[in-house]
Amino acid sequence: MSSHSLARRPSGRRRPISVFALAPAFLVAQVSLAKVSLAAHDAPRPGEDHAAATLSELAVAGSGTGTRLLAPTPYTAAPTGLNLATPNRTGSRLDLSPLQTPASVEVVSGQKIRERGQETVQEAVTQNAAGITTIAAPGNGFGAYTSRGFAGVNSVMQLYDGTRLYVGTGTITFPFDTWNVDRIEVLRGPASVLSGDGAIGGVINVVPKKPTFTTINAARVALGSDGVKRLAFDTGGALGDRVAYRLNVSANQADGWLRQNGEFSNLAVSGSLFYQATPDLAFTLSHDSGYQEPLRYFGTPLIDGGIDRRTRFNNYTVDDSRIVFKDDWTQFKTEWSPSADVTIRNTAYRLSSHRRWRNAETYAFVPATGRVRRSDYIEIFHDQEQIGNRFDATVRGELFGFANEFVAGFDVNRISFLHTNNAPYGGVSTVDPFAVDPGRFLRVDGTTPGYATSTDQYSLFAENRLVLSDQLSLIAGVRYDAPTVRRNDLRNPAAGYTKDFSAVSYRFGAVYSPTPGSSLYASYATAVDPVGTLITLTLAQKDFQLSNGEQVEVGYKQVFWDGRGEFTLAGYRIKKDNLLTADPQRPAVSIQVGSQSSHGVEAFASLGLWENWRIEGNLALLQAQYDSFQQAVGGVAVSFAGNQPINVPERVANLWLSWAFAPRWEARAGVQFVGETVGDFANTVRRPAYEVVNGSVDYRIDDTSRLSLRAYNLLDAVYPVTGGSTFWLLGRPRSVEVAYSVTW
Repeated sequence: MSSHSLARRPSGRRRPISVFALAPAFLVAQVSLAKVSLAAHDAPRPGEDHAAATLSELAVAGSGTGTRLLAPTPYTAAPTGLNLATPNRTGSRLDLSPLQTPASVEVVSGQKIRERGQETVQEAVTQNAAGITTIAAPGNGFGAYTSRGFAGVNSVMQLYDGTRLYVGTGTITFPFDTWNVDRIEVLRGPASVLSGDGAIGGVINVVPKKPTFTTINAARVALGSDGVKRLAFDTGGALGDRVAYRLNVSANQADGWLRQNGEFSNLAVSGSLFYQATPDLAFTLSHDSGYQEPLRYFGTPLIDGGIDRRTRFNNYTVDDSRIVFKDDWTQFKTEWSPSADVTIRNTAYRLSSHRRWRNAETYAFVPATGRVRRSDYIEIFHDQEQIGNRFDATVRGELFGFANEFVAGFDVNRISFLHTNNAPYGGVSTVDPFAVDPGRFLRVDGTTPGYATSTDQYSLFAENRLVLSDQLSLIAGVRYDAPTVRRNDLRNPAAGYTKDFSAVSYRFGAVYSPTPGSSLYASYATAVDPVGTLITLTLAQKDFQLSNGEQVEVGYKQVFWDGRGEFTLAGYRIKKDNLLTADPQRPAVSIQVGSQSSHGVEAFASLGLWENWRIEGNLALLQAQYDSFQQAVGGVAVSFAGNQPINVPERVANLWLSWAFAPRWEARAGVQFVGETVGDFANTVRRPAYEVVNGSVDYRIDDTSRLSLRAYNLLDAVYPVTGGSTFWLLGRPRSVEVAYSVTW
């Protein structure tokens, strides 16, 4: 436990709504989706290598065979290794495995994530995938990442079960919890050909657990330092011969590690029903809800350019601060296989997100007074709804006498977004940096609706794989996107607009497999990113086109030692053009001629050294820079060409070691390394590199129960996750949890 004991915490502060109290209400809302059983199954049971049979293990044998149809995402990810032979739909719509895909694709199983004690999607992605780091903050919904030299929600896209919520004002708040995760699929490098604009750095797809015809039940309870309490259960089974269900609930609550206003809580509920209408036709209805009152912490002010340890546990926001995120995702999936060579899929969905912030968000230490100046008293509401549909059809056959797979489809979306705020965000106060009196929120301006947008989007896409021999295949894909954005400024009607955009992305590559367990590949891919957040572009941004990028990548992947070892190596170069940059003749005016590039190498290996030892590690080395980029400084256009991009580390690594050192016992240790980053274009504000060490020990009480001791940030490192020029958001200090898991 860290040095700040619970005894030092103020006792009179406002506590968040208890997620444990909210859980029954959420269950009532979900009960129509699934039959509630006592508890659920957490991937494979203790002592087993694979989970109980789920829909993911059922295959299609064509029309009239009597075999159950494939469920959506019909694959089981292995709990160890890199899953190079596991098909996925994030790297390709043709259900190719990473070995068959001319790109860098990783599949991380939910079991591995939970065994390593990674409770959030952010932890699971950054501590397992190669080269991806977080720049999580309350303003971006704790969902922003960096990959291959590019940062933020407009460059690294997030999907949930293959579906995308369009980003509003740089914020994504769902998914966040890992209890219901079946696996996380990561594609590094441009992904616009698959998912549209905003994915030049990559895409992260969180795939939830699916219904099962085999009864499974599991539960988990955990207690920890900083007042941590966790409760979760998962249940699934058959409701007759044709219907199966799955229900997951996870609730978390903590007093937090900060002295003032550090508490947080959340609740995630996921339910789904699967209906096998005929041997060739199946439907899946799912609903996911997330409720969060996250940590209301915007950072710690820098004193003499760094963190004074006396301020490490202080929170500088106001006493009546508030952050609430409420997300709902409803999806209806249809899968039809009229023959063994044809598969048709359709997903209709409604997504909504409601977010609330009220905080003092900017802090700067003033040496002349010895106090911290607080500004940006911000109150903002987001209300977003997205209704859409995605359709694709896959045909398997021959082309010019060679085996061929082809998929084509479309997606359409209508997104409504309302932004309510108290702009221009006035209010200034000062506090003692060492004895913080939080005070109350300053209401200088009223909070009223600011603007509303409506976006209509449609796209057409296609992908093809031509198998020239058992060793050589060619893969190509193309996508056309055409969004129309309408903005209505509710305070200044003259600032409204309607704008049509369009973009074409494509990818082609070759995969050569010298042996069944290895592949060499080369690919070329393009991508597009918006200059801001597409559905909330400002009037000043509407006349700019989408930024475009391109990547060349080569790599090698191999499975060896009879499957006990897996290895990947990739090299790439990415260039992104049409960045906004200051006009040298008119520094206050932006023009679209800037460019940014990166090149690097990534390696990932997993080795089962002996029966009871396994080591996994990845390393990403890159060089990223602005090639042509200017910003106005003091009324003058200043060039930052050659500088390192903001928030982008050039060295990232992860290492995990597991050791089953005695019967029923297993220990795990992991190290995450993130290199130095910068917080300004001039590269004068630097955040130091950091290492975080996590560890756990599991004791398998019997074949159905497990006791776990977990330690996070074992060395109690003080490190910045992100930040600005005057303050840093620090990672959590050392903490300890004890968890009990049971399956039946």
